[in-house]
Amino acid sequence: MRDFSYLRATSADDAQKAALQAGAVLLAGGTTLLDLAKCGVTEPETVVDITHLSSLDGIAVDEGGATIGALARMSEVADHREIKAAFPAVSESLSLAASAQLRNMATMGGNLLQRTRCSYFREPGVFAACNKRNPGSGCSAIGGVTRNHAILGTSDACIATYPGDLAVALVAFDATVEIGSRRVPVDDFFLLPGNTPDRETVLEKGDIITAISIPASAAARNSTYLKVRDRQSYEFAAASAAVGLEFEADGRTVRDIRVALGGVATKPWRARAVEQALVGKALDAETVEKASSLAMEGAVSQGGNHYKIELAPRVITRAIEQLGLKVGGLA
Repeated sequence: MRDFSYLRATSADDAQKAALQAGAVLLAGGTTLLDLAKCGVTEPETVVDITHLSSLDGIAVDEGGATIGALARMSEVADHREIKAAFPAVSESLSLAASAQLRNMATMGGNLLQRTRCSYFREPGVFAACNKRNPGSGCSAIGGVTRNHAILGTSDACIATYPGDLAVALVAFDATVEIGSRRVPVDDFFLLPGNTPDRETVLEKGDIITAISIPASAAARNSTYLKVRDRQSYEFAAASAAVGLEFEADGRTVRDIRVALGGVATKPWRARAVEQALVGKALDAETVEKASSLAMEGAVSQGGNHYKIELAPRVITRAIEQLGLKVGGLA
């Protein structure tokens, strides 16, 4: 890790101006920045500390939805009584992420901006070719060990998986990211790799995430986040699903359903084909299983990650069935 300058911002405007400097990076919880600096992926010239900006750490929930400051801690949001009641999938996605120590440090804005755990990206001393780290150099993962890599949203330039859990739940429930005066849907905030995998979000130099907003909905209130992984703690998803359900007055017919996937794509992945196949239908095991398989349309495996094509629909099916049984809407 090389030497760098340290600057503590006293306001959001102050932080934005400092972030415009060449080589400047923002420091919030630091749980990702420290990792990337240690492995040589990030070499900041100036670290801009925004941890003391108390105006960005609030959590507010009302009948219209929730507004969560970018500096609110993951653990605070996960344990917030009103978040747990109105957005259980969001709370669960946070509780199932990382370790308790990291959740107590990591911020909501920082969580959205965490970088891939692709080992080819994180080991520059071993793998020189990585289009995320060094645009135009190639992708060492293609043809390599790919068990943890993406099968959806990939390109010839990159197959790295987006690692987060929170963003999956946010995409499912149409959350938006507030970037100063701009509001961007979370689904649009993240970019597919295409030919420019080094550009992962719509953020420009000097942009700062200030808050996350989630609209209230019946589907969000009746939601869950299911995460399947190799071990039960401190592990990234092999496949995960954020699912929300709302039934018609008959208690059986689906009025609204939200499905998003994690662990299988280059960005948080909204499974709209699954949603469209189930709206207006009564849920039964065969219908749910058939619809869930639609999530894999366009999936491309790279050897070791082929198992995800079978695993992901099963995770969706299980999450839907759990919710359906909970409210008595599954035949």
